[in-house]
Amino acid sequence: MEVILLEKIANLGNLGDKVTIKAGYGRNYLVPKGKAVAATAKKIAEFEARRAELEKAAAEKLSAAQKVANELGKLNVVITHKAGDEGRLFGSVGTHNIAEAITAAGIPVEKHQIRLPHGAIRQVGEYPIDINLHSDVVVTLPVKVAAEA
Repeated sequence: MEVILLEKIANLGNLGDKVTIKAGYGRNYLVPKGKAVAATAKKIAEFEARRAELEKAAAEKLSAAQKVANELGKLNVVITHKAGDEGRLFGSVGTHNIAEAITAAGIPVEKHQIRLPHGAIRQVGEYPIDINLHSDVVVTLPVKVAAEA
């Protein structure tokens, strides 16, 4: 299936690229989310007419993500959780807990933007957490997990 990308997609292409993808990926994800359209002659003409508008919207999203990244760089996040004597947590700290802590600090972040490559946090300590604000903007934020008193 050939599609035209309406925004930059990581590991796939930039705005306006005509790419060949598997039909299910296009039908079930890219087209319903408004990230791509089928590459027909009519759609290509429509895209070319709207190209400047889409590029302007993409630039605005990028600048907004960079602004949020600058604010996140100044943030210090501490999450308290019940822990045993040896520093093991009762349960774990996941993306939901981290997103809530950052949002409580004043910067709204969704849990799907947070990347935990090694899975949920199960020990007390300080961890570098990647926050994917935009396909071009990734912020590494130190998050400290402390034991409740």
